[in-house]
Amino acid sequence: MTYSFENVIAWQKAHAFVLETYKATRHFPEEEKYGLTSQFRRAAVSIEANIAEGYKKLSKADKLRFFNISQGSIEECRDYLILSRDLNYINSYEFATLYACIEESSTFLNLYCKAIVENRGVKDEI
Repeated sequence: MTYSFENVIAWQKAHAFVLETYKATRHFPEEEKYGLTSQFRRAAVSIEANIAEGYKKLSKADKLRFFNISQGSIEECRDYLILSRDLNYINSYEFATLYACIEESSTFLNLYCKAIVENRGVKDEI
């Protein structure tokens, strides 16, 4: 069996967050198309893309650098999520769903990073 970034739970959770983000931002006001909608989607995609890219890096430092970029994008999305709620672009259900997704993504990415830092054998299913 060939393993890839798709086997990493942190990537799977980030991908689920991206899909939810696209679904929620589909209904943002048209004037936000090149503003908040674009920024939110770009930052969400950055989370999973940097996990995917970091997955194949050979050195621990390179892996952690890409995963740290993902962590920064998680926080950027958390801010966009709060802003979207405060501007009434999403309802409380959408906010709760997206917030739960981003929390899961953050938790699994942090566990993955911790395993790398502690030199534990990182399994593809983390």
